[in-house]
Amino acid sequence: MTNLKRKNKTGFTLIELVIVISIIFIVSAISIVSFGLYEKKSAVENSLEEIIACLKSAQNKTLASEENSQWGVYFDPAQSDYVLFKGSIYNPEAVENEINEIPQRIEINEINLAGGENKIVFKRLTGETDQFGSISLRLKGNPAETKTIYIEDSGQFFTSLPGTPNGESREKDSRHVHFNLDWSIRNATTLKFNFIDSGQIKTQDMAQFFNPEKTEFDWNNETEPFVIDSGNQIFKIHSHFLDGSNTILCIHRERGENQNNQEVFIYIIDSGTDKEIAHYFADSEDSVAKGSYVSSFEPQ
Repeated sequence: MTNLKRKNKTGFTLIELVIVISIIFIVSAISIVSFGLYEKKSAVENSLEEIIACLKSAQNKTLASEENSQWGVYFDPAQSDYVLFKGSIYNPEAVENEINEIPQRIEINEINLAGGENKIVFKRLTGETDQFGSISLRLKGNPAETKTIYIEDSGQFFTSLPGTPNGESREKDSRHVHFNLDWSIRNATTLKFNFIDSGQIKTQDMAQFFNPEKTEFDWNNETEPFVIDSGNQIFKIHSHFLDGSNTILCIHRERGENQNNQEVFIYIIDSGTDKEIAHYFADSEDSVAKGSYVSSFEPQ
């Protein structure tokens, strides 16, 4: 009997080819979608950085007294652009204007500047501005992709306030700290100071310290300090940003002459709830931790 040798078949069957092609197609589709989302997110961040660069240019021109003038930046949501301009008043016909267009897929979502302005003008000698607040950009049709520039009255710009990995993390310089609440204090009624060691509680009605539009809050007790264990406790609390959904507060605590020898919790009473904002320690470093109703904080 003749032994017949069977040859082994090599290669792919039709079903295997279909499976391989399908896998390649799915992986490619996921990669394309992921890249598109990343590209769009990067476009918003890049536009934000370009606006910050324009603001810094206006500020630098002002500080250098270029053409013996102030400089500013005007934002036009309707035209989806922003303009570097000369002077304290924006003139759309001025030849010095430098127009910067925002990419078509991005829009100016919200402008919240003091005084209801659409422009930011810097002061000579200091680089400060009276038009502090925030400007937000977002992808058209995708509100989740929103980025914000915060502008301080000091003339500083930032895109976020860094959080801390631990709610009990402390900042060692408590003289001037920003607290990003991530909620609005517009309906808040009372400031509350709980001095732990002495057991004393001090409160302050907030209503008279808002401006009429409730876009600013400014309070201090310099003229009538809290007297705790024969020592004066002096605080200054004012907003760097305030709208219907968020608040950034700046809190100063005076040092020297035993003014920082008390541990104290600061609360804002809102809708009947004591919302902890800051915890100041009576330690040698004079440190402070953010409260449970604060999203993030940083010293300045």
